[in-house]
Amino acid sequence: MPYVILVDDNYHHMDSSYRCRDGEFATAEEAFARCRQIVDEYLDDAEKIEGRESATRLWESYKMFGEDPFIVATDETPASFSAWCYASQRCEERTGDRIVGGRYLTRDDPEHEDYDPMR
Repeated sequence: MPYVILVDDNYHHMDSSYRCRDGEFATAEEAFARCRQIVDEYLDDAEKIEGRESATRLWESYKMFGEDPFIVATDETPASFSAWCYASQRCEERTGDRIVGGRYLTRDDPEHEDYDPMR
């Protein structure tokens, strides 16, 4: 399978010994769907503890304790997934609230101050 999902643990940021392999997928879309599912499952569980009162509180919980899936393409076009971008967006969607300080953005996001569509 050309797409492998690896998952880092935000609680052990930058410590690859906590990294695990989640699965292999034939298409990028299947891999994206699984990454979104991993993030959403964490947010589902966190809402049971944190509640939906604040996007910021849910986002802080994700950054500290959530799972950070990413995609490694083995023989196809690279597939880029930012769990942090997706999680920050989902925190706002789930609560109807804005994250204090704004969502996590990459330079590929049109809302990012350094966005360049010609890159």
